[in-house]
Amino acid sequence: QVQLVESGGGLVQAGGSLRLSCAASERTFSTYDIGWFRQAPGKEREFVAAIKRNGGSTYYADSEKGRFTIARDNAKNAVYLQMNSLKPEDTAVYYCAAGFGARLNLVDVRYWGPGTQVTVSS
Repeated sequence: QVQLVESGGGLVQAGGSLRLSCAASERTFSTYDIGWFRQAPGKEREFVAAIKRNGGSTYYADSEKGRFTIARDNAKNAVYLQMNSLKPEDTAVYYCAAGFGARLNLVDVRYWGPGTQVTVSS
């Protein structure tokens, strides 16, 4: 069982930046592909970014390419999501997820974190 805890959310103005962190409880963390998803009120949970277990490959939703960067530090059991040029439509609860899959679709996820709120004001 992998326990994930997100941090780093908050309120930011449009055009600003936030860095989300995801800390894992187990050393087996390095064997999982890790992703970030988000869910806005009244909308379905959607894919944001993912990184392979060895950090060798990353994947992004089209709307996040060039603005968001995902990275991991397996020695620290942590994954990060650097978010730049934030827009009001980025407002959502952001979830860290662990599973197995190249792009880590929803069906690939085995464990979820509780989420962290990101609010971008206009």
